[in-house]
Amino acid sequence: MSEPKLGVSAEGIAKRYQHRIKGEVWAARDVDLAVQPGEFLTLLGPSGCGKTTVLRMIAGFEMPDTGRVLFGGRDVTTLPANQRDIGFVFQNYALFPHLTVFDNVAYGLRVRNKADAEIRRAVNDVLALVGLAGYEPQFSSQLSGGEQQRVALARAIVIQPGVLLFDEPLSNLDARLRVLMRHEIRSLQRRLGITTIYVTHDQEEAMAVSDRIVVMNQGRLVQVGSAEDLYLRPRSDFVARFIGRINSIEARVVAVDDAGVELMALGRRLRVPRPDMAVAEGQAVQLMIRPEALHATAADDAQAWPATVSNCSFLGEKIELHLDCAGQRLLLVRPGGAGAALPEGQALGVTADPAAMLLLPAQDKPS
Repeated sequence: MSEPKLGVSAEGIAKRYQHRIKGEVWAARDVDLAVQPGEFLTLLGPSGCGKTTVLRMIAGFEMPDTGRVLFGGRDVTTLPANQRDIGFVFQNYALFPHLTVFDNVAYGLRVRNKADAEIRRAVNDVLALVGLAGYEPQFSSQLSGGEQQRVALARAIVIQPGVLLFDEPLSNLDARLRVLMRHEIRSLQRRLGITTIYVTHDQEEAMAVSDRIVVMNQGRLVQVGSAEDLYLRPRSDFVARFIGRINSIEARVVAVDDAGVELMALGRRLRVPRPDMAVAEGQAVQLMIRPEALHATAADDAQAWPATVSNCSFLGEKIELHLDCAGQRLLLVRPGGAGAALPEGQALGVTADPAAMLLLPAQDKPS
């Protein structure tokens, strides 16, 4: 197979619908994207955030109300999907139940009027690529979920598209198979070099496969970056809570200088590095700390926050400690193993490296 590489751009695309109860609803609003040739970019967000609508506008299944879509610098906004040089893997795979595996994969080549010998060679090659050599005569009803997913993937890539699009492709698989298939998809994408846009609501899945992730909420792009950027440097409370788990501690700024910020949090003063946002003495902020960045120490540690274990969950490779700390709940995660669990009610101290702490604006409390 060749290695087509095509950049994709979305410039201010938007889509709104008229809901009979809610009135005008924006599924996507002012969305700007720039996907580099050969990049694996994932649209991530909760259900109803607009990620599938954006994907469908890029694919040509939906027409944007405003804005435009470009493939390789060429405006394709008004082109139908079958003229956009795309391969699309649907959430339900959309296999033809009356066709064999061979004929399902060959379908896109036949509608392009390819010669029979070329079709047979291409289908055999791509089935071998996805690990389904020998499955040609079977029907979809004879396949497992993972095998059906591979057939759908083979059908999408056999036409050698410039852009490969995925809409929640693993949501119908069990947890173990999802992990296996996401690695297979990522490995195959790297080998083929196809520009790929992938939609999922699963944060771990997005982090495992993507070069970059676009986090969406309420029809808008919230933050774009690598998995590491989004996890360690979220720019908003929404991203901090949506990507992984995090402890949010109410704090107040005591002092600010060029080197850092002093806070009062959980009854103790502590110093953290200067944040990107502007802060002032007396300001209320959120102190955000990932569970794995918290450390348990001795209960009499004068430098630690005093806490009590309210619940301990042994999860094999890790231990989750749910703590009561100055009237606030904290989650501490540490490696598992013999003796790592702690009994309910045990007192301990809790510390964290200041470099692992993040400051964000305080959230308004509901009235």
